Amino acid sequence: MRIDYERLEPNAVKAILGLKEFVRTTGLDESLIGLIEIRSSQINGCAYCLDMHTQDATAMGEKEQRIFCISAWRDAPFFSDREKVALEFTEAVTRISENGVDDDLYNRVRTHFNEREFIGLVMAINTINCWNRISISCGLTAGMYKRSP
Repeated sequence: MRIDYERLEPNAVKAILGLKEFVRTTGLDESLIGLIEIRSSQINGCAYCLDMHTQDATAMGEKEQRIFCISAWRDAPFFSDREKVALEFTEAVTRISENGVDDDLYNRVRTHFNEREFIGLVMAINTINCWNRISISCGLTAGMYKRSP
């Protein structure tokens, strides 16, 4: 690891953890949040976060088949329409500088998520993108995460 950001600036970590806690109050399933965390981490190439969130998803009972196929969710029959639109939105927000979020996608997301859940989605996606950028910048790598029992 390049720098121990958690030891040096625990309040910064606390602030980001606060966003994660907020997301949990918005009515989103933990399973869906896990899918979002994995998909964003795949896009951003964050091995540390992929390692962490796949371990956590498996421990929460997520099927390995779904975890293995998240990057190909469009062609996988075992994601619900709600999950698919959330994953599409995750991709758009994670890559927001490329195409933004068009009205069609926004409207499809809103058919599956109420206003509070929509804010939860936005915050969940932004939270994992923040963690990915911290982890990559500070040199965290796969294998460093140890899941608590």
